[in-house]
Amino acid sequence: MISKSVYRPRQSALETLFNRNKVIIGVIHSKPLPGSPEYEGEPMEDLIDYAVEEGRRYAAGGVDALILENHGDIPFLRPNDIGQETATTMAVMADRVKRETGHTLGINVLGNGALTAIAIAKAAGASFIRVNQWTNAYVANEGFVEGDAAKVTRYRSWLRAKDVKVFADVHVKHGAHAIVADRSIPELTRDAEFFDADVVIATGQRTGNAATSEEIKTIKESTHLPVCVGSGVNIENIGDILSVADGVIIASSLKRDGVWWNEVDLDRVSMFMKEVGNVR
Repeated sequence: MISKSVYRPRQSALETLFNRNKVIIGVIHSKPLPGSPEYEGEPMEDLIDYAVEEGRRYAAGGVDALILENHGDIPFLRPNDIGQETATTMAVMADRVKRETGHTLGINVLGNGALTAIAIAKAAGASFIRVNQWTNAYVANEGFVEGDAAKVTRYRSWLRAKDVKVFADVHVKHGAHAIVADRSIPELTRDAEFFDADVVIATGQRTGNAATSEEIKTIKESTHLPVCVGSGVNIENIGDILSVADGVIIASSLKRDGVWWNEVDLDRVSMFMKEVGNVR
């Protein structure tokens, strides 16, 4: 057994937020937002309505929580280049999604815009953020990306937003980890916990790609924190994943035809949640 003694134990953030373990979180992939390459000038109300309808389908299918993510803004900017238009649009969108669905909501600003995500969460009353690179550094599709845990935790405290939890990827997808190649998965996991993450996330190599069972188990054995799986989850593997992990973050396999750029398919969500009910 790998030692977990790197930080004081705390109450599970999943229990605090959801009053349960084995949590299912559906991701709302927004349409391209103002300022992004694929934005064609659609009215703001159309963008907001799309996100709200995606959230309603997830909620109707029985998921426990939602994450709003600017996935339509490909290619993603590095954190310091993310504009005010993204923050303001997502704050308004998040507020509407939360009000219309009544679900616990998280924010993920791509790429790695943790500071922006905290501001949005505070403005919209969201309960958590997802951060793809919380500690250390890696070479991402966007270029060199550093973890901003020290800056973000101070900003969160300054905003009086310490109730906003941080869900942090451990071995983040869409990038190369040569910079930290001398640090093992257990060490990277403990780094995230030591730098005050509340939940750690295991992922595959890219969107829709599954984390290996070995990696999930290694992360779980290396931390006191709850562990979620953040990519590649589907109805076929959910039983195996939840036998180890405390929750999942899911999108692609619940979309029409199982592809991320399509809308959420209520039938797929309902069937998936029925299977979840059989295993949790």
